Amino acid sequence: MYKHKIGLDVGDVRIGVAVSDLMGLTANPRETYVRKKDDIAADIAYFCEYAKKEDADAFILGLPKNMDGSEGPRAEVTRQFGDMLAAASGIPVIYQDERLTTVSAERVLLEADMRREKRKQVIDKVAAAIILQAYLDRVSRTL
Repeated sequence: MYKHKIGLDVGDVRIGVAVSDLMGLTANPRETYVRKKDDIAADIAYFCEYAKKEDADAFILGLPKNMDGSEGPRAEVTRQFGDMLAAASGIPVIYQDERLTTVSAERVLLEADMRREKRKQVIDKVAAAIILQAYLDRVSRTL
């Protein structure tokens, strides 16, 4: 039975959200969630419900690595969020290297001739879609 994968680009203020199709071939940008200030439990609860609504069997979180492949403080924050999400939802969290994802998202939006104000509204969900698509492509190559 096929299920959706949910891609997340976790930031301090916003979280970009993308969802795969049932076959696991394409990632679709869905929304930019604005985090609840100083209430990570509310953020986690939101995504637990989101996963139920989407009938998802995995979260794919972008892991911000340094250009040399090492992990810094931002990666640690993402892993903490992922650990909490996995524990609360019972759904596996898989990490996908997200180096240059935001740069790629910005490039896509610039090529689409999107105005700066609009780019700021959608860049996080486009970055989430790029993260999720990279994961889907990597998994499909191993099948």
